[in-house]
Amino acid sequence: MSTLEPLPLYLVDAFAERPFSGNPAAVCLVDAWPDDAWLQSVAAELKHSETAFVRPGPKSFDLRWFTPALEVDLCGHATLASACVLWHTGRAAVDEPIRFSTRSGILTAREQGGKIGLDFPLDPQTETRAPPGLLEALGVEAKYVGQGRFDFLVELASEAELRRMAPDFVRLAAVDCRGVIVTARSSGAPFDFVSRFFAPASGVDEDPVTGSAHCTLAHFWQKRLGRDRFQAYQASRRGGVVGVSIDGDRVLLTGRAVLVFEGRLRAGASP
Repeated sequence: MSTLEPLPLYLVDAFAERPFSGNPAAVCLVDAWPDDAWLQSVAAELKHSETAFVRPGPKSFDLRWFTPALEVDLCGHATLASACVLWHTGRAAVDEPIRFSTRSGILTAREQGGKIGLDFPLDPQTETRAPPGLLEALGVEAKYVGQGRFDFLVELASEAELRRMAPDFVRLAAVDCRGVIVTARSSGAPFDFVSRFFAPASGVDEDPVTGSAHCTLAHFWQKRLGRDRFQAYQASRRGGVVGVSIDGDRVLLTGRAVLVFEGRLRAGASP
């Protein structure tokens, strides 16, 4: 591609019931991979918690995710957004699953009666001691602390405590991890548990709705409640609903996506 060739660019609100809720993700479609510095520059320019870059392959779509600061190994909401865009543009058939080749292996997305289902790996967490500074930065007393592949998980005693948290993001950025999941039992129906997600070290102070965090939350609440299916709510300012179902070592995450914007990125790049 030439340096002047515009690229298709979309903005999708993921895990959203309506526009301007859920978690906004940018999706950029490319025919060949630009260099990594250009990909990171686009993500930094757009300033969303994740920008997804999608390239067609012979049997699957290659998918990469970038925060404004770095590339990540797994992202749920930007995968959901990418599936929405591929169906919207006709690059994928709605009646067939989409296969994404990613740094976390093959992930699939399926249309499910107006929602999108994502087949992701379960991320088992184990109980651990809170690292120095974690609880102080969050400003909470933990009922439980665990650690998964990417993140620490902190359980609080109530939803009310979770909602009124005001972390010190400068101190939290010093904790060695991708991010911190904070969770509690929901105070009432229709949700089973609530959560918030903070990742200042990754360039995102608070993520509005974090699909990948629910791979860890699924394991935690399965052990805590003895169930395999949940309705979850991420209690950020924008908020978002995530359906969670566990099948062995996989998690099905379901949610809605709303296409908000489509246009052209004029700062094309050479591969």
